Amino acid sequence: MSVKELQSLIDGEVLTDEASLMLYSYDATPIKIPREKPLCVVLPKSEEDVIKIVSYCYERDIAIFPRGAGSGLTGGAVPIKKGIVVSFERMNRLEIDRENAVAFAQPGVITSHLQDVAESMGFFYPPDPSSYRYSTIGGNVAENAGGPRCFKYGVTREYVLGLNAVIKEGKLLKTGAPVIKDVAGYDLTKFLVGSEGTLGLITGVILKLIPKPQARASALLTFDSIKSLSEATTSIITGGLFPSALEFMDEEALSVVRAFSNAPVPKAKALLLIELDGSPCSLKEQLELLEKIVKPHVSDFKLAIDSSSQQTLWSARKSLGPALARIASGKINEDIVVPRSRLGEFLERLKALSEKYSLKIVTFGHIGDGNLHANILYNKSDPSEELRAETLVDELFELTLSLGGSITGEHGVGLTKRKFLPWQAREVGYNLMLEIKKLFDPKNLFNPGKVFT
Repeated sequence: MSVKELQSLIDGEVLTDEASLMLYSYDATPIKIPREKPLCVVLPKSEEDVIKIVSYCYERDIAIFPRGAGSGLTGGAVPIKKGIVVSFERMNRLEIDRENAVAFAQPGVITSHLQDVAESMGFFYPPDPSSYRYSTIGGNVAENAGGPRCFKYGVTREYVLGLNAVIKEGKLLKTGAPVIKDVAGYDLTKFLVGSEGTLGLITGVILKLIPKPQARASALLTFDSIKSLSEATTSIITGGLFPSALEFMDEEALSVVRAFSNAPVPKAKALLLIELDGSPCSLKEQLELLEKIVKPHVSDFKLAIDSSSQQTLWSARKSLGPALARIASGKINEDIVVPRSRLGEFLERLKALSEKYSLKIVTFGHIGDGNLHANILYNKSDPSEELRAETLVDELFELTLSLGGSITGEHGVGLTKRKFLPWQAREVGYNLMLEIKKLFDPKNLFNPGKVFT
């Protein structure tokens, strides 16, 4: 490969300095994974640049590792063989079509920037991954990102109406349109959403926007038992309420935040943080119904209407990530999903796994859609603890699938979960995915080694 030749083809920049090569060989994955220093890092400025990059690499059998903000947690953006990293940070143009209530975003647009611009115009873009202040739309689409609001509003794929992607040989694929109803042929858009960069490079996205909710309120509920929490969650969902967020923290999570942050955290077996939205009139009715529904189950109920009070309630949940980093040198964060009806059983059996392996497991997450983050904590300097943690992960996924769940609800498969995809997809589904990969990328140059072993 000739760096000078590649640079001469595009308007963007090609980086070869040692610091950049090292920087772009990492993402936010917290555990040790294979990685390879890239041959170079390419920063395209336009779709035309991307077409030329892919054409050049496909002719020469050079692996391509696409990258958004590097905020992924499963190694999806990490190069694991000789190849180039294509980072989309300079493709960050955003346009809002007010009349059709859609956004046209290049892959480098920061998620929070899209949300802020949309809300300034009276619109709402709901997907809110925890990394929304620095993650990019391209990465969100490639990972089919979620977040707390997705219980009510759905994950990223629900908002992608169409996209542009550069696939094999530098061909430009255009799917969908800025319309809500489009049932012409196979839905190729959905093949690309959640494909984790293994089918092609996304260069532009058409996103649906919805009206901005007029008002929001939050409530914090505490419980004396996991059973009471499960019963309350079921009662909320079956009782006529549809919260925009339904967040859960277990006793271990609460103790961690209490020890390592200034957030006001009650002592309880479990905590539920609820966000409701709608018109001021409907919000009042929702809050009255919520208090009536949960009263038989809770040990305490706190309500926040104004913005400052809501931020105070949410501070405990937002403090958890930094607090976890202070109590253990090693952490494996698995974002499993189980049916809501099996949550109580799952949490009890997870506690048994924690005792079996003598490892602390801190659990929190989006209980409304059954998407929990099980954080296995261990000492990196103790090989026996690290081995126990890795073995526990296998049992965690076996438990999840035995309850009819999924190995990932937000983080994707990437590098760290590819071993487990055949467990969930089974032989027929897994082989079909491989055939789709071969059709889009017969040379296996787009993010090779990710999703599939």
